[in-house]
Amino acid sequence: MKFPHNISRIEAFSDGVFAFAATLMVVNFDLGNELVFTKSSSANFLSFFVSFFVLVALWWVHYNFFRRTNYMDNGIIALNSILLFMVLYYVFPLKNMVQSWMGEGVKTMEDLSNLFVLYGIGFLLIFLCFAWMYYRAYKKSKKIKNTMTLYFYARHFTIFVMVGLFSVVLAFFEIGIRFGFPGLSYVLIGPLCTLHSKQFTKKYEV
Repeated sequence: MKFPHNISRIEAFSDGVFAFAATLMVVNFDLGNELVFTKSSSANFLSFFVSFFVLVALWWVHYNFFRRTNYMDNGIIALNSILLFMVLYYVFPLKNMVQSWMGEGVKTMEDLSNLFVLYGIGFLLIFLCFAWMYYRAYKKSKKIKNTMTLYFYARHFTIFVMVGLFSVVLAFFEIGIRFGFPGLSYVLIGPLCTLHSKQFTKKYEV
């Protein structure tokens, strides 16, 4: 006998992983013994601040997926598991990258290039999981009313994946690494998503 999936258990497990990721950030957050902000402690605080709110943003995207569909199968569970693994992986290169903005931790252009590559791989894999989850839910969902919304977000997050891949290529070949081009390339997400939204609305009249 095939039993239906318990979505609440999957959401609870996912929330637990996000909470664990936040805990890891707190454990690694250290201002030192003196109550004085040095350059190093300021970089540490800023990296914690940015990493925490990026984690909250990822949780919000994850939360919205489960609000937009009730469909669940083994494929989505597998993708969700990979996504959660990548969230844990993603926290640390992001933290190191923020610290590099203030001249901490990164000594050479090669170090910065490797950091951008690690960040980009984590970014694109996270949103690849989101895109696949939405696409699978779109293909399997029987609720016609919600299918176009699911299809829209599958395409929407594919844009994130493509921009992340573009950033990784720039970083790998150290193209404009001195000026932060691999990081600045993420700005493309805004106009590309806006263009996609307008084209999608016009094509599908939604």
